[in-house]
Amino acid sequence: MIIVIRGVMSKQVLGDELISIIDELELDGYLYLGYPILCGLERMIKVDALLVSRQCGLVIFDLDMFTENNISGKTELLDELYNNMESRLKRYSYLSMRRKLQVPIHVVSYAPYYTVSGEEVYISREALKEYLQKLQWHDTGRYYEKLLEAIQMISQIKKRGRRENLHNAASKGAKLKAIEDQISCLDRYQSQAVIETVNGVQRIRGLAGTGKTMVLALKVAYFYTVYEDKVIAVTFESRTLKDQFIQLITSFIIENTNQEPDWNRIRIIHAWGSKNSEGLYFNFCKANNTVCYDYMDACKTYGRNSQAFDKVCQEAVETVVNPVQLYDIILVDEAQDFSKYFLRMCYMSLPKKSRMLVYAYDELQSLDNKNVDSPEEIFGYTNGKPHVMLDNSHGKTEDIVLSKCYRNSRPVLCTAHSLGFGIYREKEEDEETQLVQLFEEKGLWEDIGYTVKDGGIRDGQEVVLYRTEETSPAFLENHSTIDELIQFRRFDNLIEEAQWVADDIEKNLNQEELRYTDIMVIHPDPKITKSYVSHIRMLLMEKKIRTHIVGVQTTPDDFFQEDSIAITQIYRAKGNEAAVIYLINADLCARGVNLSRKRNILFTAMTRSKAWVRVSGLGSDMELLIAEYEKTRDRDFRLEFIYPNEQQRKNMRIIHRDKTKDELLEIKKSNFTLNEIAEKLTSGEIQKEDLDASTLKVLKDVLYG
Repeated sequence: MIIVIRGVMSKQVLGDELISIIDELELDGYLYLGYPILCGLERMIKVDALLVSRQCGLVIFDLDMFTENNISGKTELLDELYNNMESRLKRYSYLSMRRKLQVPIHVVSYAPYYTVSGEEVYISREALKEYLQKLQWHDTGRYYEKLLEAIQMISQIKKRGRRENLHNAASKGAKLKAIEDQISCLDRYQSQAVIETVNGVQRIRGLAGTGKTMVLALKVAYFYTVYEDKVIAVTFESRTLKDQFIQLITSFIIENTNQEPDWNRIRIIHAWGSKNSEGLYFNFCKANNTVCYDYMDACKTYGRNSQAFDKVCQEAVETVVNPVQLYDIILVDEAQDFSKYFLRMCYMSLPKKSRMLVYAYDELQSLDNKNVDSPEEIFGYTNGKPHVMLDNSHGKTEDIVLSKCYRNSRPVLCTAHSLGFGIYREKEEDEETQLVQLFEEKGLWEDIGYTVKDGGIRDGQEVVLYRTEETSPAFLENHSTIDELIQFRRFDNLIEEAQWVADDIEKNLNQEELRYTDIMVIHPDPKITKSYVSHIRMLLMEKKIRTHIVGVQTTPDDFFQEDSIAITQIYRAKGNEAAVIYLINADLCARGVNLSRKRNILFTAMTRSKAWVRVSGLGSDMELLIAEYEKTRDRDFRLEFIYPNEQQRKNMRIIHRDKTKDELLEIKKSNFTLNEIAEKLTSGEIQKEDLDASTLKVLKDVLYG
């Protein structure tokens, strides 16, 4: 089967005709339109179409819309395409044997408006089809995947993970190298997300570990080479993502152009910013001459809570009438952290004729219990028509769901979902369902890679969901036993927990051939992270192992260090990954108020792991989490539950919603008052007849109506 990936191109009619011709052939591979861009000695060369096939090898197409028979000029162009592609592929030693490239390169021009053909110039679809049928590549399976890797520029990802001086084939370091070596090239949906370009809004949804950040970085590199006159902005909530984006984008652009990026054309900026640092919000307010709040100002005006940034963004977009254009393209990572007002601000910062906005998100990773609204609710209507999401196999895709997880193994991901949703949680007395939260879209379960084993995703019906190798590759889990992949530990006090964590980290560094940058320690509560981790840091210091608290001993932008273990609160962990994740004091996430946010913290922390997860905590609340994990493990990581009906889902959202400090205080006061009244009624100090009849009616209607 040929998978069609549509990039930026002006020859859509001939592109569609080429698709039709290739569809008639029994080929396996990819057909790229408007991709890649080849770096010549004097200029960038835009390829009209590229076929990468197991049967044919590599075929470069020139699509000619003109009528003159410029055969000699065409030969020069085809030679230039061939030479530049050969030069590019020869940079990858794994595609050659000795000095000979092992991948056949074919170049051909399809010029249906010419009246005469020439060598490698075809003027009819029948002639082109016959030419393609004759091409043969006797690949043993060794080079096809490597060819895709080179075309997609994924080799730079592997270079970052290169591991030398491994001596023990059974060590964690050796296992990690084997995992990294098997992640070779983009899948179909990642390729679509990188290359397919919409002249408007495009959203990319995917689980943690599906490669959203890498996809956005590759998309920036593609935009950079296609649009030489456009300014591209990349924005995010977690400042630790900045260095990651700089490294990825730099690597991809150098690999594609042999030149350093022009940072005047690419702006990697934080979403908020401050008086001393650039941010998309600050830039918007300054350019449009409207009130601009820094963090402290926002807290004074709107309260010290997670909604302060949402409020200042809302004020800004509702104040500005004719916004100034700031960028040509904006890409937003971790969009689940933002309100619709921030995304609307991004939209308003773009030119009206071509508002190219790409935003990527995973709804379950929202640590503030936010739901990402539909595009229609965020951006409204254009020319009386809503921004409807399309998904046409031969049309550009405006809504892309990444379903294959390349970071988390099946056991880790399913455990994270199980705890995140509360699949096997013991429900409280006043609850109708044990579930804490659920996807608003029922179809999203299958979109993100789950398969229905039994039952159905319907109200009131029992359903059993599981993941297959198609969406959770087996190599991510086969390297270790389940008990080594995931460990949950309960301790009586934080001293015991600290000793276990410190001993395990020492073993990973000294015996398991892991690096400092392979390890991340996460605490769920930013307010007490520094004090809670002091015991772990002291014990590791005694073992001569350095540590740093991200954003405390380092700048917020500086996450990993080559000679120090990264310890972080959960908000700074987002967007980063490590081989071994230690989630400490996890008992804080077991129950209580704001439970949706707490369970999202569990999910987000666990899904930072590329291989091994260690979850530890104290007391009876940790025992609750251990019991949930054991139920998940004993069911071979299947998710089995009765799908709640609409009313149950509504109640679930109310009970576990994220409450502000003021709301919690008001609830506490109300509960105290009601308890006081109940005690007086019970003791006979007052009689029920003494209570106002209208108040009793309201209480009755609310409680039982």
